[in-house]
Amino acid sequence: MTTLQPPVLSSTSDLLAEVRACTLCAAHLPLGPRPVFRIHPDARILIAAQAPGIKVHQSGLPFDDASGDRLRAWMGIDKETFYDVTRIAILPMGLCYPGTAKMGDLPPRKECAPQWRDKLLALLPNIQLTLVIGQYAQAWHLKGANKTGVTQNVMAWRDTWPTLLPLPHPSGRNNIWLKRNPWFIEEVLPPLKQQVQLVLASVRNK
Repeated sequence: MTTLQPPVLSSTSDLLAEVRACTLCAAHLPLGPRPVFRIHPDARILIAAQAPGIKVHQSGLPFDDASGDRLRAWMGIDKETFYDVTRIAILPMGLCYPGTAKMGDLPPRKECAPQWRDKLLALLPNIQLTLVIGQYAQAWHLKGANKTGVTQNVMAWRDTWPTLLPLPHPSGRNNIWLKRNPWFIEEVLPPLKQQVQLVLASVRNK
């Protein structure tokens, strides 16, 4: 008896098309599936995020909101650079908007990362710096180095520097966290901006 094998994807475009057509979590998504991510094999910086918000779901452009403005300020770059997919890849833990809860958006759908994340990360062979935003992305990317919470992960940022940096979410909901942790702006952001420029300069000088 012949066992049927799943089809082998012939190219990167096949995989990206399959991801964009994914309906794995459709029954749980209040606005339906719309995977939002940006991938290019030349990218040097990876932003490992949480999940799209409702505005991003509507526009299809990741970090197309106030949190994106703050993240770009943290990195010291403009929108043109941020959205240059040959320089910066953006891959959330959940590719689709998960809906809202009482205190903000729901967590990324748990089905998404096991299905797609390793396959998509394999398309990024040139990443030199990974920015890991929020608890769900940190649990995945920090593995054994993951602490008991986002604050502890960010406080231990030197442990994985300069190739990986855990960050709090740049959402306005974290304004209180930023006020309580002034060391983040004073100690973490200057080397982050410097490293971003170094990595992007290596692309320009290639």
